[in-house]
Amino acid sequence: MVMQAQALSSRLERAEPRLTVALARNDDEVRACQRLRFEVFGLELGARLASAPDGLDRDRFDAHCRHLMVRDQASGLVVATTRVLLQQDAPAAGGFYSQSEFELEGVLAQPGRFMEIGRTCIRADHRSRAALTLLWSGLARLVVLHGIDYLIGCASLPMQGTGVQARALIERIAQRYALPEAWNIRPRVPMPPAQGVLETAMQVPPLLRGYLRLGARVSREGCWDPDFDVVDLFVLLNRDNLEQRYARHYLGED
Repeated sequence: MVMQAQALSSRLERAEPRLTVALARNDDEVRACQRLRFEVFGLELGARLASAPDGLDRDRFDAHCRHLMVRDQASGLVVATTRVLLQQDAPAAGGFYSQSEFELEGVLAQPGRFMEIGRTCIRADHRSRAALTLLWSGLARLVVLHGIDYLIGCASLPMQGTGVQARALIERIAQRYALPEAWNIRPRVPMPPAQGVLETAMQVPPLLRGYLRLGARVSREGCWDPDFDVVDLFVLLNRDNLEQRYARHYLGED
């Protein structure tokens, strides 16, 4: 896999002022991605991570994934990352990560090739359009390189107390962006019952908002992740439904 990553990295590198995007080519670069994930998910967001004593966020899926990273050339730091699990590598990992949270038989029965993205995060001081655009540019090149038809993954909403706001936002999003009910997508750990009155509406998180702008669709229900204290929505982006302006920008399609 390291040899494949080296070959892919030469195709993925795209420079913006100070920033480049590439696939991790060795264990040190993978650990740099895991360290950033720990800083964002563990230290900043307070997730309970089993690997926290090592200062890393890592799990059983990492060894089977390709790790895309944006590096600040001035500081040498990895400032954004996401991991990619290709369909042919998923069986060795025990399936896609999304399958640990949702029943996806109806989704995976669709004809075409799947690629899962996950653990996407950006350092607080680089949460600008540039870093996210570079991540998407790298992902788009992987989509083309591997002939991917569907991008899948999970997008998180904070629980914020009783979960009233998260549930209301999910219902609002599902009215417009829900995946077919016939696919029977069900969370393995449903949200706990929400109590109380909705006083302030939750805004769509930036990452999920970006997926929806690209043309993504989501599950009608969320899966509760108590370790991260979030509710995850399953997200699917069909390459054929990719908004045309983004297809031209990222995939080079007419």
